[in-house]
Amino acid sequence: MPLTRHVERHFTSGETVRDIVIGMSDGLTVPFALAAGLSGAVESTSIVITAGLAEIAAGSIAMGLGGYLAARSDAEHYASERRREADYARRRALYLAHATDSGSCGRSETSAPIGTP
Repeated sequence: MPLTRHVERHFTSGETVRDIVIGMSDGLTVPFALAAGLSGAVESTSIVITAGLAEIAAGSIAMGLGGYLAARSDAEHYASERRREADYARRRALYLAHATDSGSCGRSETSAPIGTP
């Protein structure tokens, strides 16, 4: 068995790559579809190019805003759950301290809240 230290390096940018792949697939599909549809409907090439560029700009804004809002709501949910768990731990510690002080140790059927041992 070798005595050298084993170091593993893992890829840590999975979420970034996922966002790029999803953004590129959505961001390229719609402008190409728009350009294809317009190229059959209008004669002017400049209208097709202008519409395609406008769609790329609008799609970029929409995807960026969607990603921002998703990350923000995820962070807010995490903070809310963390506060809820901290509050539960605080209330549980107070309950156990009170039960220990009164001598019941929280084992009474009538005094123990639901979910306590």
